Amino acid sequence: MTINTDGLDDLGRMLAQIGNRAQEVASCALFDGAGIVANALNAGIKKIRTEPFKYAPEGQTRLPSPQEKAALERKVGIARFRKDGEGVDTLIGISYDSGYTQISGKQKAVSVIARSINSGTSFMKKQPVFRQAVNSAKAEAQNAIVSKAEKMFNEIIGG
Repeated sequence: MTINTDGLDDLGRMLAQIGNRAQEVASCALFDGAGIVANALNAGIKKIRTEPFKYAPEGQTRLPSPQEKAALERKVGIARFRKDGEGVDTLIGISYDSGYTQISGKQKAVSVIARSINSGTSFMKKQPVFRQAVNSAKAEAQNAIVSKAEKMFNEIIGG
């Protein structure tokens, strides 16, 4: 009995093309998804409730001041993509080196303000805007990543 196959060479070339460009596709797709999450984080920051600055009395918490909220605006970013042999990843948020701001005459790190608002502290009311923003954008970001990857792979296969 003899079995003949046709097209295996073409299939091999197509798979090689996909493999050679997989990291490029992953980077482009991840960029689209990361943008959606970054936009959701910026929208979440705009929803932070504030009150004029005051020190919280012992055992009580306060809302962030408008100045603390303003320090977070336009600080959301997408980190440089990290590529290893098997994948591509990035971080989205406010970096630890995003600087300092003056709040009531004192220097405060912007990253500490963000963490205090998001997680709450002994003096700051918890407003988990970062977690909520990520959760609300996760499905849309995943769909955008898959859509972009499928489109690019179809172009590679067809082109």
